Amino acid sequence: MYASSVSAGNACGMTLLRDLGWQVSDTLAAQPLIAGGTPCQRASLADAHAHRDLQLQVPQHFDPAQRERLAAELLQQPASLCAYLFKLGDATRIATTRLQENSGYRFSAVQMGWIGFGLRGARAQGWQRFRSFGRGYAPMAANSRAVDAFYRGHVRSECGVGRQIAQLAAQRELYGDALFDREFTAGELSIGTFLTLHTTQSILLGSSAGEFFADGKAVRTSAMGRQAFMGAPGFIAHVFDRKYLDDIHNQAENFVITDLSDAAARALGRHGGFAHYDAVSRQIWELSQQMPGSGWRRFERLLYERDQALRAALPPEQQPVLARIDALLADPVYRELMLYVHPKGVRPLGYHIARLLDRNPRTPFSIDLALHNLHTTLYRRWVDARLRACGNTLGYTTNGDGTWNWA
Repeated sequence: MYASSVSAGNACGMTLLRDLGWQVSDTLAAQPLIAGGTPCQRASLADAHAHRDLQLQVPQHFDPAQRERLAAELLQQPASLCAYLFKLGDATRIATTRLQENSGYRFSAVQMGWIGFGLRGARAQGWQRFRSFGRGYAPMAANSRAVDAFYRGHVRSECGVGRQIAQLAAQRELYGDALFDREFTAGELSIGTFLTLHTTQSILLGSSAGEFFADGKAVRTSAMGRQAFMGAPGFIAHVFDRKYLDDIHNQAENFVITDLSDAAARALGRHGGFAHYDAVSRQIWELSQQMPGSGWRRFERLLYERDQALRAALPPEQQPVLARIDALLADPVYRELMLYVHPKGVRPLGYHIARLLDRNPRTPFSIDLALHNLHTTLYRRWVDARLRACGNTLGYTTNGDGTWNWA
């Protein structure tokens, strides 16, 4: 809660609540009337309001300091986090759209170096190297200019860095350029190998990451609702040993989640997360073993593009197998869980499962969320930044139970 020194004339907390989407009104009641609801389960902020989520009635007799203390308490509630996740989802979709529209941002095989900045070099595009072989870079001027190199420049990276850039670009869109440039140090926006990030100040995996939300199989995330997935990073990885890989460059795919439908969210909630879908993907892989054949992007064309000529040309004994795979891929999680993967852009999970049947046919693949701090440290930092931008210079300290105090 706010300290007693909060300025009576400072309404930054209440202003931020309204910006998050809380509908605030006065009441003659003696105590606040709070109806946070379940906004994480809604399609949009408008949908949340239609369900009467995010409703706050403040007693008329509350003075400004009391209102700000109430705002500080509400900013720590799950409903406020969900309201923030609407904004994060929008920011992630803007960022990934801009990344996939840059034809100059290309894929780099690991042997060519983790990150490459082309003939112009890193410094000309706002980055400075701190590790060799393209394994570590940090912004050298404005943070927003560094992200622009991936929006508009000629750069290349493998998909792990693609995921990092998508995460950082989403923060840029969430904050706006001025705040993004001011609120983060260059070290906090480091990019490179995942091991490299652990030795930096990275807000993703380094010393500034703070409190992680560990939910690999999305059990807790699925229980929270669809908006809890927004912007979350993860990976699709081979299940069997590396000796079963045929294409080392497609041994895994790193992603950020850009969206999922209500039906997909309900399915994940019903099944308790990703473990069920690992089993289904294993079934799809086993069935694919009953469909011998060859051809460029064969399963991608059969299962995702649904090439009618290719499907009709299958021998009769494979038609029932195809029908069984089609039925499994008809689940909304495969059709409507949308992932950004560099350099493929935004596509549904089912696309990646089909594609990997072509690239590495001797192993099934599983899906996990990576460690992230979107619901913890990064949310708190965004709140703190917005309050300070409004004129409230109070910062937060984190408690052991995951809440925080302003001091």
